[in-house]
Amino acid sequence: MYTETVMEHFKNPRNIGIIEEPTAIIQVGDPDCGDTLLLSLKIKKDRVVDIKYKIYGCAAAIATSSIASEMAMGKTLNEVLKIDEKAITKALGGLPGEKNHCSNLAAGALRGAINEYRKAALKKG
Repeated sequence: MYTETVMEHFKNPRNIGIIEEPTAIIQVGDPDCGDTLLLSLKIKKDRVVDIKYKIYGCAAAIATSSIASEMAMGKTLNEVLKIDEKAITKALGGLPGEKNHCSNLAAGALRGAINEYRKAALKKG
């Protein structure tokens, strides 16, 4: 059902936690399945220098959040915005069809956090 990569990230998720004094933080959820993701980022010079998350969800939700955090670490904000659902699913070696929505949660959280960060930066001037 799940690839070895999915199971590895489920059993040993990377970057779990919450960043103290994050530059950006967002909580997203999927009301249909009950998954919830809290994502925090530390951004310096337009680059993700730290990323942490807390996830409540199934094995696929945990694995997609874990690999998305690895994919975003060290990248510029524009590079992170290119991490979409397909890229996350591909990095995991695929997901069962009924679990593809889990990659939407992780990709949506990355986009949402960056968008909120940029809105706040514009307000500061």
